[in-house]
Amino acid sequence: MNKKLILPISIISIVVILVIWAFSTYNSIVTLDEAVPAQWAQVENAYKRRADLIPNLVSTVKGYAAHEQGTFEAVVEARAKATQITVDPSNLTPEKLKEYQAAQGQVGSALGKLLMITENYPELKANQNFLELQAQLEGTENRISTERHRFNESTRMFNSKIRRFPGNLFGFDTRPYFEATEAEQAVPTVSF
Repeated sequence: MNKKLILPISIISIVVILVIWAFSTYNSIVTLDEAVPAQWAQVENAYKRRADLIPNLVSTVKGYAAHEQGTFEAVVEARAKATQITVDPSNLTPEKLKEYQAAQGQVGSALGKLLMITENYPELKANQNFLELQAQLEGTENRISTERHRFNESTRMFNSKIRRFPGNLFGFDTRPYFEATEAEQAVPTVSF
């Protein structure tokens, strides 16, 4: 082979390898970037399921504890506020995420109070409809926790990729994590 051709072929080969590497890196970042909003949709889906269960739970408990009107109103109001707040996955800012988390935290707190009422009504605790709703709600809370974990894992993978070289060359912004609110971090008080 001609020695004059070796250098240009070597340079072209290196350039081709670098271009392929850059495309591959960029495409993997785009894939991870798309995974974050997809996982966020799963978080919202789990919260929607909880919001859909709340009216049935409230109406079941109402039949047994009619004088607990303030608690029922708080649950319904918290649910209404939480369903009005939406977060655009393509514009997932820390501020919007905190607002969303706060609204969902209020729902969780109101639900906790509603479920505490049931301790005063043994006949309610024996009601099959209530027990099924409570089991569905517990399952939904577990799903919410799982989906939030998966969202944070997806966000971690994306943020790690764009902060490391060569991902940091492409100009992507990091995404916020879903963090527990202060109310969710507080240890509940149990008294007998």
